[in-house]
Amino acid sequence: MTMKIPHPIPYQGSKRALAKYILPFFPLDIATLIEPFAGSAAISIAAAAHRKAEHFHLNDINSSLMALWQEITTHPEAIAAQYEVLWQEQQGNARAFYDRVRDEFNRTHRPDCLLYLLARCVKASVRYNANGDFNQSPDNRRLGRNPEQMRADILAVSKLLRNKTILTSVDYTEVLACATPEDLVYMDPPYQGVCTTGDPRYFSRVDFDTLMQELDKLNRRGVPFILSYDGRTGEKSYGQTLPEALGVSHLEIKTGRSTQATLLGRADMTYESVYLSRNLVEMLRVAPAEIIAFHADHQAALFDFEAMS
Repeated sequence: MTMKIPHPIPYQGSKRALAKYILPFFPLDIATLIEPFAGSAAISIAAAAHRKAEHFHLNDINSSLMALWQEITTHPEAIAAQYEVLWQEQQGNARAFYDRVRDEFNRTHRPDCLLYLLARCVKASVRYNANGDFNQSPDNRRLGRNPEQMRADILAVSKLLRNKTILTSVDYTEVLACATPEDLVYMDPPYQGVCTTGDPRYFSRVDFDTLMQELDKLNRRGVPFILSYDGRTGEKSYGQTLPEALGVSHLEIKTGRSTQATLLGRADMTYESVYLSRNLVEMLRVAPAEIIAFHADHQAALFDFEAMS
């Protein structure tokens, strides 16, 4: 029987669907699972639900998002009630109400306003303007997550993470500097294509060379890490290749048919790239060649996900 994993924060690019392919590569006895680019914290939530880690460190440079996580983990009933108030107040005038909440959030950064905006905005896709203001439009076809369903997920996630999670909003390099060989770092940074174009989906960019330097530091300190970074559609790859000197093992996870390719009458498949640090592969006692052979089609053939959960 498949476990239902709660997710109160809808977020485009969330690794919720990929968690079942990533968690089997977690080593045993993790002191702390660290997510320097937390976003919706999909991997940490899944890890907590499957008891893959006992302690967590969630960080995101977006301080408003981390303030929302603070409310979810420590005051779940309150944030759920505040969300319901906003959801009910939109009835009959949803479009204009959304604009008012968006303006209120940009003035005050209230966590309940952000949760409402994430639940209502187009494709759960955050957008910011040059001033750092939330400027995504609403999805006028729906009113957002039902308050009862939202409350259930908020309470469930709070139960999973409360009293065992550190929440911060600092540059990711500060978080990585604190990681130890007993921890596991999972990173899902903004991908290279959006960093070079100033894509408004991301609150902050991540420089490729700096990230590579940080990965090298983790290697030198013996800190195991998993990195989700770019991928390919059909034969078209995105982003620079990671330096061979890092010694990472690369696997691809099939995420489905490309929407753009479908519109053009093609059947190109999209693959997410996931990289495992060399010390993590050593901890798993699996040959790098076997890691590279891993593929989503195999349904985690190297590991029995359900058995390990």
